[in-house]
Amino acid sequence: MELFAKHESPQVTVSELAEAAGVARGTVYNNVGSLDHLFEEVATRLIVEMDSRIVAAAAITNDPARRVADGIRFFVRRAHDEPLWGRFLVRFGATSPTLRGLLEGAPARDIQLGTEIGRFHLRPDQVPSAVVAMSGSVLGAISLVLEGHRTWRDAGSDSAELFLRALGIPAEAALSLATGDLPPLPPGTSASEDAPKTGHARAARSTNDGDLA
Repeated sequence: MELFAKHESPQVTVSELAEAAGVARGTVYNNVGSLDHLFEEVATRLIVEMDSRIVAAAAITNDPARRVADGIRFFVRRAHDEPLWGRFLVRFGATSPTLRGLLEGAPARDIQLGTEIGRFHLRPDQVPSAVVAMSGSVLGAISLVLEGHRTWRDAGSDSAELFLRALGIPAEAALSLATGDLPPLPPGTSASEDAPKTGHARAARSTNDGDLA
């Protein structure tokens, strides 16, 4: 992930990969059959890991409004704590179909549920548009944090409050949900265990997983 975040492109060369991993080019050739799908593999691992953590955190409440608010703030807080993770998401979150699935996972399911039970004032056909609006809001909030314009608390809370109000939550309730105590994001299922076991994943493990992904 670090390499892609710094490279600003979903395409990398063998030389760049070898340098980032601190190994010889031959090691990359021996472990990676093709680089064509490496970006999608990294994005998939990121999705599996973050989605599992948000699902675990959501277990403390049955209220889809709180789940959405917390989910938005989890993303923004993690981008502050892990800037490379945040930059990777900002740079590719709107253009990579795979990475878009990250914001269309647990938060999107809660929007769907909230609409079905009447917690949110949306027509069923508006749910996809609401998910897109939420995604844009999260990416914008992360950008504000990474550029030093807002703290993660302010950016995350503002984004969550405004989005909840757009869903029909009264202003006072939206503010309360968006500024309440945010629990720690629990550790999730290991992405390396759930991601496809391709040659690229094996190469990432054998050449220092932290550098490649």
